[in-house]
Amino acid sequence: MFQKILIANRGEIALRVLRAAKELGIKTVAVHSTADAEAMHVRLADESVCIGPPAARDSYLNIHQIVAACEVTGADAIHPGYGFLSENAKFAEILAAHNITFIGPSAEHIRLMGDKIEAKRTVRKLGIPVVPGSEGAVREEDEARKIAAEIGYPVLIKASAGGGGRGMKVARSQAELAQALSTARSEAGAAFGDDAVYIEKYLEKPRHIEVQVVGDGAGNAVHLGERDCSLQRRHQKLWEEANSPALNADERMRIGGIVAKAIADMGYSGAGTVEFLYENGEFYFIEMNTRLQVEHPVTEAITGIDLVHEQIRVASGGGLSVKQEDVRFFGHAIECRINAEDPRTFIPSPGTITHFHTPGGLGVRVDSGVYSGYRIPPYYDSLIGKLIVHGRNRVECMMRLRRALDEFVVDGIKSTLPLFQELVGNVDVANGDYDIHWLENYLADHQ
Repeated sequence: MFQKILIANRGEIALRVLRAAKELGIKTVAVHSTADAEAMHVRLADESVCIGPPAARDSYLNIHQIVAACEVTGADAIHPGYGFLSENAKFAEILAAHNITFIGPSAEHIRLMGDKIEAKRTVRKLGIPVVPGSEGAVREEDEARKIAAEIGYPVLIKASAGGGGRGMKVARSQAELAQALSTARSEAGAAFGDDAVYIEKYLEKPRHIEVQVVGDGAGNAVHLGERDCSLQRRHQKLWEEANSPALNADERMRIGGIVAKAIADMGYSGAGTVEFLYENGEFYFIEMNTRLQVEHPVTEAITGIDLVHEQIRVASGGGLSVKQEDVRFFGHAIECRINAEDPRTFIPSPGTITHFHTPGGLGVRVDSGVYSGYRIPPYYDSLIGKLIVHGRNRVECMMRLRRALDEFVVDGIKSTLPLFQELVGNVDVANGDYDIHWLENYLADHQ
């Protein structure tokens, strides 16, 4: 087991990893920008190192400074959290060259799954169903027109190196194809430095279903069920739940088994999430995230398995703590991402939190690094914290969520709490009757 872990992140995920490490008896090192000097994870870590000014490129994305912090403190491993350097293959390679363990998959797997075209080719060979579309990058309009005619309109043009909705355009007819192709390519080049795009069949009313997996790098892997992340705005998830209201136990075990086998065959090490669009009983692979997900707590709630513990255990050579037959699912869990944003316009609302009170009680968890008097800086994402509730079934879970949202207090800045209080009382949400377009349509109708 590791002696000391450096946490190359900030906010609630840094605090989440710190707690897991302490439970395992491992010393912790927090790194921080000058803007985060008073952050909770900095206060609670055994050691802390300032790695630069507020801008992420000069601090949390500064590989040289992070490696130097490891050398100064004697940390023998780094946990990257999510975002920042968590899916940076070069970072993983540099750490290996310095004999520092990266708590995550190999650089090879990060690079492979980071290229959406190669990822699609790879998982198809491993038996995972994919969305019909191009075999590789599409650069010419004639080629795009031919592929679109074969799979049928509407089609979705997506950046090969992208994510989060950037470099993604829909063409509903041949007349729209050229413009969509040009715009997607321009956005992809500007956002990712790579203008390669590919084409997929556009599904009209799919759900976003993702399968959580953990592999040991030695040909063993387990799945921990699925999460439904369909309530999203501009491809950014806001509400996640496990298990999905749309799946039954047979579907869950079928897709989970397919994914776990593929991950085992890859020799994948650590936690990962394989994401699908799901429509009319069929699953279609869209991407794999080779890191811990923001929404991992709902999986922990229904399985009782600590995913960060598993990441650390696997990275240290200890293997998986469970076999597939040991995994059991208990009840239902929902997570709401509470952001420092206007609940209608979603304009960021940085500033000082004058009063912060989190809900409690049975089945209620809040992952947050903020406190009364804490100043939300304007330099990073706007996440205040995550509210996770668990119940014996979805009805109990929704009732508990309603109560917890009413107890949650964030004063001094605007937050998205009012939006979730609204959603928890909505009939469609209560019935689990929604798809990936539902929330945007709802917001457009309630401006």
